[in-house]
Amino acid sequence: MTKSISLSSPLKRISILDALRGFALLGVILIHMIQHFGIFGMPSEHEVLRFPMLDDAVQWIGNNIIMGRFINIFAFLFGISFFIQMDRAEKKGVSFRFRFIWRMILLLVLGLLSHSFFNLEIISIYAFFGLLLLPLYRVKNWILLTLVALLLLGAPRIIKALNHNSNLATAQVETSAQGNNDPGERTLPEHVANPSFLNTAKHNYNERLLGKMNYQFGYMGRGYVTLALFILGLYVGRIRFFESLDQHKKRNVKLFIGFLSGTLLITLIQNILPAQNIFLLFRPDGQKIPSALLLDRTLADTGMVLFTGALTMGFVLLYQNKRFTKYLEVLSPYGRTALTNYIMQGVIGCLLFAPWAFGTYFGNWGVAALFLLGLVIYIVQIVFSRLWLKRYLYGPLEWLWRSGTFLKLQPFKRTIE
Repeated sequence: MTKSISLSSPLKRISILDALRGFALLGVILIHMIQHFGIFGMPSEHEVLRFPMLDDAVQWIGNNIIMGRFINIFAFLFGISFFIQMDRAEKKGVSFRFRFIWRMILLLVLGLLSHSFFNLEIISIYAFFGLLLLPLYRVKNWILLTLVALLLLGAPRIIKALNHNSNLATAQVETSAQGNNDPGERTLPEHVANPSFLNTAKHNYNERLLGKMNYQFGYMGRGYVTLALFILGLYVGRIRFFESLDQHKKRNVKLFIGFLSGTLLITLIQNILPAQNIFLLFRPDGQKIPSALLLDRTLADTGMVLFTGALTMGFVLLYQNKRFTKYLEVLSPYGRTALTNYIMQGVIGCLLFAPWAFGTYFGNWGVAALFLLGLVIYIVQIVFSRLWLKRYLYGPLEWLWRSGTFLKLQPFKRTIE
């Protein structure tokens, strides 16, 4: 059908969304560097480039400013991109639904392949949630916002916890000695004892994949926050928020102040309330999940999303200021090749921290040094993205994904006049 082929022509992009996507991936690589990209080998006594006070300060920034907040922007933008694709197809009189399903299947495959070396990858989860957006595309706005509120308030977690507590109360739980108090002699996991790419991949698929599912859909419920942001992105795309930014500068300032104030208020409430043991949510077997812990997680999730809103609107305000626009525009090529850059971050992280590669060296670096190295990698990727897009229409993986979506090789090289 010629109509479906017409959809494969390059999109007219909203530049600020590309720049914002590039900004989001800055936070992603920095926090992943601090977290060793989720790869840990044998502990070593040979510490390199350690600066205790600076390391502690950078770790605080990672935990309280970056972690969860920047990846939230990435998720939010996915929802907006979904709307843009569907809306563009609709205006051309073409149904994109089945094409989008196939597109998400391809993304899922790419994510699962990436999981072999990068167990923190999130695009496989994004592919699943992308499919969930399809039935929501025509749902009324108030329903979308209600779903967002329920997800952020932790409704799935609360229901799951109430069911757990109810079953615990009625079951005859044997609280006496279980006979496994002595774990015996523990052996090193195979991927640590005999480091190799194959053993790492086996470990990632056999154990870390299950752990990821538990983190996303268990009591921690990180995935529900991501889904809320997908839906919020769909809503924001529908009201064409980013297509009329310059007409609502006062609104943008009010939103920034509102998001920041909400973040500070929730942080204050969290500091007043007693600290909770969140590790109970990972293994609550035989233990009741207290309501105070559920409240703590609801506050944490909501506060994190509000801070994401403040970061997003702060970026928007700077972008609208002509003194900063040209500097932030530098991030646009990075955002346009976001999939390639994200996967390359994972490849680089794997090489840096895997025990079969350079993990015995970089794994001993201090937090501040890793943070700085992450900045260097990010800058190199910015330069690469800029140079690449001068010659090509898409990033390498973007082109493959697009060609796979339309089952036809897409234009790749720019025509230089």
